[in-house]
Amino acid sequence: MSGTSQKYKNFVAEPMGNKSVTELAGIGETLGGRLTEAGFDKAYTVLGQYLVLKKDEELFKDWMKEVCHASSKQASDCYNCLNDWCEEFL
Repeated sequence: MSGTSQKYKNFVAEPMGNKSVTELAGIGETLGGRLTEAGFDKAYTVLGQYLVLKKDEELFKDWMKEVCHASSKQASDCYNCLNDWCEEFL
């Protein structure tokens, strides 16, 4: 799959539960803080937005850039993390 970071591997290896938004690949403290301010404090809330956007990669990345000013790489890492998690658990 696309992600190779330890953070990515840890996230996609198990159910999401109440994981913090900062546990998503591509999301550190700065972006996590911005997402939290926008109402997306848990990984499952970002997953919800991913699903609302019908798993569309371009729409999700654009949303990430708009909401938390993510770079293209950060948005891509987060998208791949959620996409692969969904393939595993949904």
